[in-house]
Amino acid sequence: MKIGLLSDTHAYFDEKLFDFFKDCDELWHAGDIGSLILSEQLLAFKPCIAVYGNIDGTDLRSEWPEHQRKNRGGLQIWMTHIGGYPGNYDRRIRADIEKSPPDIFISGHSHILKVIHDKKLNLLHMNPGAAGFHGLHKVRTAIRFSIIEKRVTDLEVIELGPRSIRQ
Repeated sequence: MKIGLLSDTHAYFDEKLFDFFKDCDELWHAGDIGSLILSEQLLAFKPCIAVYGNIDGTDLRSEWPEHQRKNRGGLQIWMTHIGGYPGNYDRRIRADIEKSPPDIFISGHSHILKVIHDKKLNLLHMNPGAAGFHGLHKVRTAIRFSIIEKRVTDLEVIELGPRSIRQ
């Protein structure tokens, strides 16, 4: 199974992502989608799971939950927008993640690309950075990867260009 992972689009979808995600089986969006129109475009392109983020209005909050817990390729996935990272999980999820850690924990919000193995909880933390133009990040990013035999493999990052320049 091949996954395309993005976050913090803030209503902007870079055309380069259509090619980057063309062979993906699913798209996962870790929140701050930004518009219902973008959500519908993603769903028209590929099967999609998403969570709403702090900038998403009631329209997106009625379409997507705050948390997604799924099983993909034999791995337990937990995706939420504001989740923190290993050693500094958000206080709202800290007890739950320590009590029942998933195999892969995905969050957005920070606009900082991170893929970190949490040795304490034995999970893989992924944050794809920000694919949109709003925020303090310098480079817009997204991730794709495969899940094969209960393992994340073939992880690739795309740099979509500077945050400050629309191409």
